Amino acid sequence: MPEIIHLLSEKVANQIAAGEVVQRPSSALKELLENSLDAGADEIQILCREGGKSLIQVNDNGMGMSPSDAILCFSRHATSKILHSEDLFHIQTMGFRGEALASIAAVSQVKLKTRHHEDDLGTEVRIEGSRVLEQQEISCPVGTSMEIRNLFYNVPARRNFLKSDMQELSHLIAELERISLSYPLVFFSFFHNGKELMHLPKGSLVQRILHLFGNSYSEKIVPVQELTDLVEISGYIGKPEFSKKSRREQFFHLNGRFIRDPYLHHAVMNAYQEWIPAGTSPFYSIHLKVSPEKVDINVHPSKTEIKFQDEKMIYTILQTAVKRSLGKFHLTPQIDFEGETGFGEMSVLARNMPVQAPVSHFNPDYNPFESSQSEKPSSFPQNLEPSPLFTEYKAPENKFQEEETMNFRLFQEEEDAKLEERILNSAQDSQSLIQIQKEFMVTSIFSGLLILDQQATHERILFERYLKVFSGKIQPSQQTLFPQTYAFSTQDFALIQELLPDIKMLGFDIREFGKNTFIVEGIPSDLQIHEERSIFEELLSNFKENMRLEPLHPRENLARSLSKRASIKPGKHLTNEEMRLLIDELFACESPMYSPEGKPTYITLSLSEIKKKFKE
Repeated sequence: MPEIIHLLSEKVANQIAAGEVVQRPSSALKELLENSLDAGADEIQILCREGGKSLIQVNDNGMGMSPSDAILCFSRHATSKILHSEDLFHIQTMGFRGEALASIAAVSQVKLKTRHHEDDLGTEVRIEGSRVLEQQEISCPVGTSMEIRNLFYNVPARRNFLKSDMQELSHLIAELERISLSYPLVFFSFFHNGKELMHLPKGSLVQRILHLFGNSYSEKIVPVQELTDLVEISGYIGKPEFSKKSRREQFFHLNGRFIRDPYLHHAVMNAYQEWIPAGTSPFYSIHLKVSPEKVDINVHPSKTEIKFQDEKMIYTILQTAVKRSLGKFHLTPQIDFEGETGFGEMSVLARNMPVQAPVSHFNPDYNPFESSQSEKPSSFPQNLEPSPLFTEYKAPENKFQEEETMNFRLFQEEEDAKLEERILNSAQDSQSLIQIQKEFMVTSIFSGLLILDQQATHERILFERYLKVFSGKIQPSQQTLFPQTYAFSTQDFALIQELLPDIKMLGFDIREFGKNTFIVEGIPSDLQIHEERSIFEELLSNFKENMRLEPLHPRENLARSLSKRASIKPGKHLTNEEMRLLIDELFACESPMYSPEGKPTYITLSLSEIKKKFKE
C-alpha cells in the first residue's frame, strides 16, 4: 500500500496557522501592538488604509532587534518570551507563542525596519508569502517599524470574507481601545487613510477613558478598587442610569492583557442587579492583577480566554468590590460597607480554616419606595398625518425567483391585500377603539376583534416613511433652539462620518466640528426636541446591533434603527383620533402585517375563538 501521510510544506503550514492567529486586519494589528509593548515601547504610531486591508503599519520606539533576530522572528515558534515549558506558568508578557509574525508573513507582503539601541545601523527585511526577498542595512531610528500590505493577497477566499472598510475600521479601533486601556502610560496615535482619528497621550486610566469615549464620561463613571492577597482590582464602572443596550464598552484586563470572561462579566452584572433595565449593560474598565502561577493564559491562540485557579473566590471578590463602589458613591441603597463584608483587610482563607460568618449593618427605617423614578412618557409625533408615500413605495423585485414561486407569491399578496382591506373597512366602520395597558389597541371588526401592538405599528409606518426618504422624498426637520455640541468615541465618530449623507437625508441638521465632535442644529420633525444626545446614542446602538445580527444595506439599517428609536413606546396614552390615524396609516403600508424586525403588528381574534373560550 502506498504511503499517504506526508509532511506539509512550511508555506502551507504557516497559512493554516494564519487562519487561527490572523482572522482579519484587527487580528494582525493586535499581534503587532503586543510585540511593541513587549519591546518596552512607550510611543506607538499606527497607520492604516482601507480598513487595514491594504496597509497596517506600526512604528514604535522599543528596544528594536539585531540583524539576525530580524530574520529569525519570522520563523515559526521563534520567540524571546519563553525557554522552558515551566515558563508557561510565569508569563508576564503579551505574546509568547512565536506564531504571529510567521502567520502574518505567510498571507501578506511585509517590510520590517528595526534597529537595536546598541547598533549604529538598522536592518530592513522584505518578505512576501513567507519568502525572504531582501535583507539590507539601513539608517533608521531605534525601535521597530512593521508594514503589512495587502493582507490575504495570496488567499483570495479569505480576503473575500473581509467586510467593508467601515466595518474593518471599526474592528481596528475596537482593538486599539482594548490595548490602550490596558496601557494608559503608553502614547498611541492612529491614522486612517492619512487622517488622524485617535491621539491618546500618556496619563492615568481615567484620562485614557475620557480621551477614548468623551469628556462626558467624567460624570458617568466611578472608581472601583479592592486589594486582597489573591487579586488586586482597580478601574472604573459606569453609573446605572447611563447603562446602554450595547456591551461594547466593557473591558476586563488581567495583568495588562485584555481578556473575555463570561464568568467575571456575570459577577459584575449581578452587582448591578435590579439597578439597570433589562437588556442594558453598564460601562466598566476593570483591571485585575493575579499571580501568573494562578492563571492559565495558554488556552486559545488569541490569548483572550483564560482560566483562573480560584475563579469562585475571584468572582465573589469582584462582585463585592463593585457593590461596594456603587454603595460608596450613593448609587444604591446605603449599606455599611465598613463591616466584616469588606475584603480590604482580609486574606484569602485556607481550605481547612474555619470561616466566620460576616455581619452586615442596615437601616431598619429605610424605605426603597419613598423616592421612585417616574417613568418619562414618550412623545407622540405631532405631524402624524396620512401620507401618499406608502402607496408610492415599491418593494424591490426578486429577479431570481422561479415563475411558479412568483405566481404563488402574487396570489398570496392578493389574498393578504383582500384580508387587510376587509379588516380596515370593518375597523373604520367601528366607532369603538380601546387602549389596553397603554400598549395595545383593540377595535371590533366584522369577524371579531382586531388587536394591534402600538409600538410595532408605529415602527412599520416610520420604517416605510424613512425608506421613501432615500428615494427622494424630503424629510422635514425641526431646528433646535440652541445648537448642541456632542463629542463621540472614535469608533462612533468614524461611523457617523461614513453615514453622514444618509443621516442628513433623514432630517438631521448636523455638521462636523473639531475632533470627534459634531454640532446638531436640527432633528427630524417626528422626534422629541431636547433629546438629541439620546437619539444619536440609540440610533448608533441600534445600527451597530443590526449590523452584527444580519447584513443589511446601510440605508435600510438606518431606517430600521431610527424607526425603533422614534416609535411610540408602551406606556404612552393615545387618544381615539391618534389610534385611528395609526390604524389608517398602517394599512396604507406595503407590508402592514409585520414590523421591520419581523414581529406581528396585529392579530385578529375571531368570534368563534371568543365563544370557544367561554365554553372551555
